[in-house]
Amino acid sequence: MARQRFDALRLVEERKPVKITPPSDKVSDYYGENTFSMAVMQEQLSSDIYNKLQNAIHKSEQIDENVADAVATSLKAWALSKGVTHYTHWFQPLTGSTAEKHDAFFELHKDGHAIERFKGSALVRQEPDASSFPSGGLRQTFEARGYTAWDPTSPAFIIESGDGKTLCIPTVFVSYTGESLDNKAPLLKALERVDKAATSVCQIFDRSIEKVQASLGCEQEFFLIDRALADARPDILLTGRTLFGRTPPKGQQLDDHYFGSIPSRVTRFLQELEIEAYKLGIPIKTRHNEVAPSQFEVAPIFEEVNVANDHNVLLMDLMKKVSSRHNFRVLFHEKPFQGMNGSGKHNNWSLITDKGKNLLQPSTKAKENLIFITFFINILKAVYDYSDLLRASIASASNDYRLGANEAPPAIISAFIGTQLFDILTELEHNGDIKVKKGDNIYMKLGISKIPPILLDNTDRNRTSPFAFTGNKFEFRAVGSNANNARPMTVLNTAVANQLDLFKREVDKLMEQDEKKEVAIIDILRSYIPSVKKVIFEGNGYGDEWVKEAKKRKLSNNKDTPRALSVLKETSTARLFKRMRIMSQAELDARHEIRLSNYIMKMQIESRVMADLALNHIAPTAIRYQNMLIENVKGLKDIGLESQTEETMITIKNVSNHLVSVKKLAHEMTQERKRINAMENVEEKALAYCDDIKEKYFEELRWHVDKLETMIDDEMWPLPKYRELLFLR
Repeated sequence: MARQRFDALRLVEERKPVKITPPSDKVSDYYGENTFSMAVMQEQLSSDIYNKLQNAIHKSEQIDENVADAVATSLKAWALSKGVTHYTHWFQPLTGSTAEKHDAFFELHKDGHAIERFKGSALVRQEPDASSFPSGGLRQTFEARGYTAWDPTSPAFIIESGDGKTLCIPTVFVSYTGESLDNKAPLLKALERVDKAATSVCQIFDRSIEKVQASLGCEQEFFLIDRALADARPDILLTGRTLFGRTPPKGQQLDDHYFGSIPSRVTRFLQELEIEAYKLGIPIKTRHNEVAPSQFEVAPIFEEVNVANDHNVLLMDLMKKVSSRHNFRVLFHEKPFQGMNGSGKHNNWSLITDKGKNLLQPSTKAKENLIFITFFINILKAVYDYSDLLRASIASASNDYRLGANEAPPAIISAFIGTQLFDILTELEHNGDIKVKKGDNIYMKLGISKIPPILLDNTDRNRTSPFAFTGNKFEFRAVGSNANNARPMTVLNTAVANQLDLFKREVDKLMEQDEKKEVAIIDILRSYIPSVKKVIFEGNGYGDEWVKEAKKRKLSNNKDTPRALSVLKETSTARLFKRMRIMSQAELDARHEIRLSNYIMKMQIESRVMADLALNHIAPTAIRYQNMLIENVKGLKDIGLESQTEETMITIKNVSNHLVSVKKLAHEMTQERKRINAMENVEEKALAYCDDIKEKYFEELRWHVDKLETMIDDEMWPLPKYRELLFLR
């Protein structure tokens, strides 16, 4: 094992940056060349078919057979012209990754000749075997059928792998009985609901607004590790993180990596990644070093939420493939190294009208700022009402390690808005009830005219906030780097749509009583502010004071996934998703069970790997080192230097004590795991893994191994160390 470690280090030293040659000096020459975008469709389809397709997409209507056949024919011709041989329905099952089944474009004619064929029916729907995907009880094992259905709002694309090319068609994935078995279907429903709800509220102010689109920009953080060093760590290969290992003497203390010069090998990797992303229409705009050594970030230009999420999932897959060509392994685990910053995927979210107006963008006009304040307060109200659901949406075994440490937000969901905006809410709360007489300047009377000069310079300055307003958008920072954005985006858009519906009904009721529109709006918003203020927090999210204060405000502090997911079983959750027609009780129950099962399996794997490393790699090394010290003591005694053996004898005893503890803990953990695995109730099993395995054994076992690492000769240590893994040239 130790030899493998030093062989890996030698390989790292010999690595050279891979030369990258872009297809053109201008990105615009090849941007989207592997994407069947709306622009391509407009060129390929007749104007009548294209207009029908556009209408179906914008009105969320079913696409008729003639349109589907025309699109399929055009899509096949386009794909074949680019050397594509196979196509697949690309979907996002509840495994947390993507799935695809490739079919050739050809069919056999009745005379035995092969012909290229791709019908509209094949574009619109397929029937992959669903038996091996998690369903959480939505179907029986013998009911293997599942259906994928084309999502025309997200463009088809071509993936190149080796010498082959495959056409990927984004789809939803549902069961035989119609329940969603994926992350995309609920997201599409939530986006449709927030569009209708937000449009309805906008029309209080401007009747010409006919559509509101939710927008997303996700900052993808990740670690890059040399492949040779990663391959020498079984824990990284099997769990995505280092289960053992002390923090290096020099880590991120000096903040010298953040925004620093990007290492040459990494620059070449990022260049190739950007080229491949641009071909697929993924608009990566930013790249930079993050805080921890070997940690980096890429971020795209904002897009519609569904497309942005598809692009992020696709980008993560691209990063794995491209990193391999550069002899890297990319780590998306939220906390791969203890004591270092973890990786998030900040979801920057906003609402945009069909007129191009960002509803979260303050204005210099008082009238427009009433729209801004309306959406701003309603969003915060939704966050307050459904903070537990938002916490559940970002819960995972890996994100549990990140939340609340090294600049990651805490598990308590709160919002940061800045003192200036907080003062505006306070002014509305206390002064917004001024009676308005005929002829009065209503905006001045209500305090709205004072808002513009204050808001224009409002920026976020709190890095520990899970949900922060950053000038013209909200940034959901608690989302983990390995997550599928569809989960938090489904919850956020559903909660906001529900709140906007409630707000609209309340305003309509007051206006029916002859209340002036602006006064009715302010009266309703004022009634929300006391609740909204409970979820606003401007201070240090890591402090004990905030934990105590959050408890007073009755905000939950679910630090682990099993407890965070319990909200999915609550009646209020079922009512919300049923009322908004997003998911049924059965679909919610299925997701609860699937995510708990995923948590259990992750903890099982970590426990098994930890025991294997401790017993089969670290313990034998400790014994060899102990024997070497014993021989050293014997030699010193043989030559009459017994007085110089005292310190070595202490080390021998310490090694022995820690070795005994490591073996004992590993064996006990294995037996405890067997006991827990015999449990039938998935909730009890998940909690037992959290409390009886993770909390009881992981840290104690790690502590004893760390102590052994401080004593054992560096030349003998079997695993690549943090300092070797983290620093790239």
